[in-house]
Amino acid sequence: MNRSFYTIMAAQFFSSLADNALLIAAIALLLQLDAPAWMTPLLKLFFVLSYVLLAAFVGAFADSRPKGNVMFITNTIKFVGCAVMLFGSHPLLAYAIVGLGAAAYSPAKYGILTELLPPEKLVAANGWIEGLTVGSIILGTVLGGVLISKSVSHSLLSWDLPILETGIDTAAESAIMVIMFIYVIAALINLRIPDTGARYEAQTRNPIGLIVDFSHCFKTLWNDRLGQISLAVTTLFWGAGATLQFIVIKWAQVALHLSLSQGAILQAVSAFGVAGGAVWAASRIPLRNSLNVLPYGVAMGALVCVMAIYNSDMLPNITLLSFGQFDISLNMMPAYILLILVGWLAGYFVVPMNALLQHRGHVLMSAGHSIAVQNFNENISVLMMLLIYSGLIWLDVPIQYVIVGFGLTVSIVMWMIIKRHAKNQAEYDSMHLIGEHKH
Repeated sequence: MNRSFYTIMAAQFFSSLADNALLIAAIALLLQLDAPAWMTPLLKLFFVLSYVLLAAFVGAFADSRPKGNVMFITNTIKFVGCAVMLFGSHPLLAYAIVGLGAAAYSPAKYGILTELLPPEKLVAANGWIEGLTVGSIILGTVLGGVLISKSVSHSLLSWDLPILETGIDTAAESAIMVIMFIYVIAALINLRIPDTGARYEAQTRNPIGLIVDFSHCFKTLWNDRLGQISLAVTTLFWGAGATLQFIVIKWAQVALHLSLSQGAILQAVSAFGVAGGAVWAASRIPLRNSLNVLPYGVAMGALVCVMAIYNSDMLPNITLLSFGQFDISLNMMPAYILLILVGWLAGYFVVPMNALLQHRGHVLMSAGHSIAVQNFNENISVLMMLLIYSGLIWLDVPIQYVIVGFGLTVSIVMWMIIKRHAKNQAEYDSMHLIGEHKH
C-alpha cells in the first residue's frame, strides 16, 4: 500500500471516530431532554436518511472533483451538524446534518480505493479500511461513553475560560465540544489526500438526469450475477449492524444491569471481533474466493439468538479487572465472548463481499456511482430495520424476543442468498456448457 492509502485511512479513522462518539453524546442529550425511549434508535434513522434521499446525487458529486476535496467539504458539513447540536438544535435534526455529510463522504472514501489500487489488492485494502473503521467505532463508542461519564465530564466542565461564557453546562455538551475538535483533525488530514488524477465524464447537473442515471446503475448492479449477491449481503449486514448497536445498549441495560456509559463500552466489544474478522479475511480470502464466506452469515445470526438466553444474574459478580468505573467481572465474561464471536463472524464475511461489490461496480460503472448504489441499498435496510426496532420498543416487546427475531431473520435471509447464488452459478454453468457445445 502506498502513502496516499495510509493518509486516507487516517482521515477515515478520525471522521468515523467522531461520528460514533457523537452518537453516544446524542443519546445522552436525549436522556437529558427526557425524550421517550423509542426516539433513541431514530437518531441512527435520521443519520442514514440522507444516504437514501441523496443517493442519486452524491455519487455524481464524488466523481465531479478530486476525492480528497470531496472528503474535506463533507467533513466540514459534519462539523456544522455537531456545532448545531451543541448550540441548542434538537439532536435528531443535528444528527441528520451530520448524516448529510457522511452520505456524501462515503462514495469518495471508498471510490478512491479503486482509483489508487489494482483489483487484486481490494480485499486487503477493504480489510484494512474495515478494520480501521471498526477500530474507530470501538474507540469512538468508548470515547463517547467516557466523555459522558461523571468523572470525565466533571473535569471538562471545570475548565472555565476567562470572560467568555460558553453555555456548556452538561456532560453531553462537554462531550460534543471535544468531538468537534476531532472533526477538525479529520478535516486537516483530508487536505493532505493527493489527487489521484482519475477523471470521469462531465456530471450532469439536471436532477432528473441524475436520477435516471442512478436508476440505470441500480439496475445494472442488481442484474449482475456477482453484484446482486454481494449487494444483498452488504445490504443485510449494514442494516443488521446498525440495529444491533441499539439492541446491545438495550440488552446491556435490561439483562446486564449496565448504565448508558457502561453499555457503550460493551457495544464496542463486538467491534473488536469485527476488526479481527476483517483483518483475518483480508489476509486469507482472495477476491476470486470471496463468495465462499457466505455460510458465516448464517452462523452469525444463529449466534445472536444466544444473547437472549444470557443475563448477568447467572454467574457471581466477581471483579477480575478494574479500570476506574469500568469493571470486568466474571458474570460479564460470557457476554464479552459472545459479542466478540458475533463481531468476528460479521467482519469475516462482510469484507470479501465489500471488495467484490466494489470490483464489480468499478468494472460496470464509475467508482462514485457504484458506492452510491451500495449506500442507497444498505441504508434502505438500516431505515427499515430501525423503524421496525423502534416500533417494537414502542410496543414494549421484551428485548429477548427482539433479539431472537433479529437473529433468526439474519440467518434465514443469508440462507436465501446462498440458495440464490447456487441458482445463479447453475445457470452460468449451463450457459457456459451450451456455448462450448455450439463451438
